[in-house]
Amino acid sequence: MQKKVGVLLVNLGTPDNPGVSAVRKYLFQFLNDPRVIDLPWLARAILVNLIIVPFRSFSSSKIYKMLWDDRGSSLLYLGEDLRDELQKKMPDHIDVHLAMRYQSPSMESVLEKMRIKNYDQIIILPLYPQYASSTTGSTLERAMKIMKKWYVIPEVSMVSQYWDHPGFIDAFVERGKQFNIDDYDHVIFSYHGLPVRQVDKVYDDGLPCDEHDCETKITELNKFCYKATCFATTRALVSRLNIPESKYTVAFQSRLDKNWLEPFSDKIVEEQAKKGAKKLLVFSPAFTADCLETTVEIGDEYVEIFEENGGEKLDLVPSLNVHPKWVETLENIVKKRAIA
Repeated sequence: MQKKVGVLLVNLGTPDNPGVSAVRKYLFQFLNDPRVIDLPWLARAILVNLIIVPFRSFSSSKIYKMLWDDRGSSLLYLGEDLRDELQKKMPDHIDVHLAMRYQSPSMESVLEKMRIKNYDQIIILPLYPQYASSTTGSTLERAMKIMKKWYVIPEVSMVSQYWDHPGFIDAFVERGKQFNIDDYDHVIFSYHGLPVRQVDKVYDDGLPCDEHDCETKITELNKFCYKATCFATTRALVSRLNIPESKYTVAFQSRLDKNWLEPFSDKIVEEQAKKGAKKLLVFSPAFTADCLETTVEIGDEYVEIFEENGGEKLDLVPSLNVHPKWVETLENIVKKRAIA
């Protein structure tokens, strides 16, 4: 008898609609996750529930309205498209599902449907290429908390990261080749930011991230360090795209305060404009689907910053979305892990 396999793709999440109440609900769930804001419970509760959520809900709602289109939130519908395209590549005994870590479709509801299917194996595949506790770690922890309540727990396979998968690199290289990189004065590889304390927690030797050569190489100690894998992702891409070291910068966006990974992407955009750069190209290799951080933050806000400081044109390299090489990469990952 052919064994049945269920695959769960998981992305971060999105409000159900761009209205203030829906955005507030999303921010409440997202920011109260102790892996996202890793402060003691009381400090996190005060910061999130009395300061961030009340004050950011209205401004965030305006930004989400800029993102929303006829199909809704791109993070959700691109995820649905990816699920459907991957399903076409799967044999009959492998089913592909999609959930969001926060909001709908929830991991609880989708995993319950998968439980009822009585799969022999479940593969949890977060759509974050580089491991971070606040994304992949939170997703895998949530899956374990849900499944540990099941009376019957099938074989489970969890994917922690795949930034170095040749297919993932190939897919972003293909995206980059849509642009004539020689036409640009500078290239920015912009990754989502993290508090410095979170990358420091990766290490058990008592030394901070800054003392582990994270910007230059991958080692046994730093292989799960988000900063190290972001720089390694960039090295792999610039090598394939023949971008000289002097022409690119690795930076981090979406910070909440100054104690986050540096340099900050918006500051690099501003600095490049002030140095006389007229054309910038921005990659976002931490995001596999276009979303608020790419479409609005880079595609609108960074364009405005660049032009206000003398720049003329900033182009965003699209995320992988449903690129055929990206679908093929996920197919490869799933089939390699699926039981026979």
